[in-house]
Amino acid sequence: MTSVDSSRQSVKSLFKMLEVLEAFSSTDPELSVVEIARRTGLPRTTVHRIVDSLRSVGFLEQDASRDRYRLGIKLFELGGSALMNLPLYREAPPFVDTLAKLSGEDVHLCIFDGAQMVFVNRRSQIAARPHNTVITMEASPCHSTGVGKAALAFQSDAVIDRVIRAGLPRFTPSTIVEPKRLKTELAAIRSRGYSVDDCEHEPELRCVARRSATVQAASSRRSA
Repeated sequence: MTSVDSSRQSVKSLFKMLEVLEAFSSTDPELSVVEIARRTGLPRTTVHRIVDSLRSVGFLEQDASRDRYRLGIKLFELGGSALMNLPLYREAPPFVDTLAKLSGEDVHLCIFDGAQMVFVNRRSQIAARPHNTVITMEASPCHSTGVGKAALAFQSDAVIDRVIRAGLPRFTPSTIVEPKRLKTELAAIRSRGYSVDDCEHEPELRCVARRSATVQAASSRRSA
C-alpha cells in the first residue's frame, strides 16, 4: 500500500469514527452496537471495532451490564476546550448581559454547526443568579427554536434539505414538522429579518431571534 492509499484509508477510518459518535444524541444517549450499525449503515463488525477503539481512548463509555454505550467525558473536556478557545465565547458576555438588561428577558447566543445550534453564552433573569464559569455544552434543533430558524433561514437549499432529511421531531403541538411548511416559514424569516419561536420547542416559551453574520441571539419569555 502506497503512502497515498494509506492516507486515504486513515481519512475513511476517521469519517467512520465520526459517524459512530454522531449516532448519539440527547434523545438517544445510549446505544447498542446493533443500533449504531443501523443508524450509520456500517457493518456490525466494523462498528464493534470502532466502538472498542473509541472506548479505549475515553470517547465512549460502556454500560457493561446492558452492553450499551454512551459518549465519554473525554469529549466533554475537548468540547469545553474548544468553546473556551472560541473568540466569540470570550468576547460575547458583555453584549449578552447588556441585551438581557435592556430586554429584561433571558438571552441565548448560539452558533450553527451545520446541523444544529450550539449554545455559546446565555444570560438568565431568574433570581439574579451569580455569574459562574461552569461550561455547559448544549445543542438545540434548528426547526423548533428561534435561534435555529434564524440560522437555518439563511443557509443554502442543500443545508436546509439535509436538516429536513435528518428529521423534524415534534416537541410541542406547535412544532413545525412538515418540510413544505418549514420552508415557507424560513422564507418569511428571510424577508422580515428575524424569527419567532411561538411555543414550538417548549410549551409556554416564546422567543424572538435574529441572525447576525454567523451569530444568533435570542431573547425569550415564558407565558404567564
